[in-house]
Amino acid sequence: MAIIGGGPAGLMAAEILSRGAARVDLYDAMPSVGRKLLMAGKGGLNLTHAEADATFRSRYGARQDRLTPLLEVFGPADLRAWALGLGVATFVGSSGRVFPTDMKAAPLLRAWLQRLRSANVRFHMRHRWHGWTASDRGCTTLCFSTPAGEQQHTADAVVLALGGGSWARLGSDGRWLAILERAGIPLAPLRPANCGFDVGWSSHLRERFAGQPIKPVVAWLVDSAGVEHRRQGEFVLTAGGLEGGLIYTLAAALRDEIEASGSATLRLDLLPNHELARVINELARPRGARSLASHLQSRLQLRGAKVALLHECLSTEDFAAPERLGAAIKSLPLRLIAPRPLDEAISSAGGVCFAALDAQLMLRALPGVFCAGEMLDWEAPTGGYLLTGCLASGQAAGAGALAWLNDRDRRATATALPLTNPDGPNETD
Repeated sequence: MAIIGGGPAGLMAAEILSRGAARVDLYDAMPSVGRKLLMAGKGGLNLTHAEADATFRSRYGARQDRLTPLLEVFGPADLRAWALGLGVATFVGSSGRVFPTDMKAAPLLRAWLQRLRSANVRFHMRHRWHGWTASDRGCTTLCFSTPAGEQQHTADAVVLALGGGSWARLGSDGRWLAILERAGIPLAPLRPANCGFDVGWSSHLRERFAGQPIKPVVAWLVDSAGVEHRRQGEFVLTAGGLEGGLIYTLAAALRDEIEASGSATLRLDLLPNHELARVINELARPRGARSLASHLQSRLQLRGAKVALLHECLSTEDFAAPERLGAAIKSLPLRLIAPRPLDEAISSAGGVCFAALDAQLMLRALPGVFCAGEMLDWEAPTGGYLLTGCLASGQAAGAGALAWLNDRDRRATATALPLTNPDGPNETD
């Protein structure tokens, strides 16, 4: 049994298969496994989310129906129990996000790899997969480039867990698309998800306010279909545009709107705790000799980067009219022109289409080949949803591969057994 890819999905598939007594060989192009997991844990490893099941599953958007059966088998509660089995206790933060008690990824990964090695999972590093042999239509002879040269390895079944297309330096470079495309597998193009966006700031804002947080705000957009997407949170101004948690939660809708219309208008409520009437009333108060900047700060606590955003979008005449300035403070339009490049994104959308897979995540066109993780065509915002989805799909692919191997062995045994009574029934039948 071969697994190609040493991220969370591949490691989970290896765990499920090794539990079922399968002999597992795991291959990865990088010098070590779990690199993206370790990177994700640098600021605190967000394992999953503690919100209600229905809300949790809704975070998978258009792929909710596809991910729900996987999450019913391995969801947030199962993930926390699994982590505890590795000796990693978890806690729920104030936002509902779930973290290890020490916030770190490395202890969990070390314990996990120790358990896998104890179960005789064999790891083959610096093995870059580049397909099957031309003559092997059963897809069991795998070809790898290694430091020792080209190698071939045979396997009874394969789980592909090759990641998406973001953070190529950590191993997710999307090269596998060409291999599966040649095999006739339906694929959706890889696109950035959980990404920043370009706005095209003035030199003043870019030079003086890049890196500044904008909080708290409510952000929303109405897409071409008339659907409103609204979230509250915070984000960061960059030299070219916007990034951060609030932007990531809206990234799919923003990206799709840019693809459909050429740009997307994101609206910001810079003072979500103030009613419009109150804002206008405060702006209309006499300010005497005070500057407008001092007036905004003293009356509404608006300062710094938020005021810079207003100057970026409004005219001098807008600032002179309390009604227009108040309306802008409560609904400031920002025109987003492009998502940041795929390799900068936290994750990617696109990949192997679910129509190409059966319920066990096996490729219909390649029996015995299963797919898992971010290489499948789904996406989710940050907040634990990505890791949970990868682990759930790895669990499903591992279970599917194990069932497929057992069914194949049963069929082979049944074919090899002689008929007990080839001449027909006898008196005791």
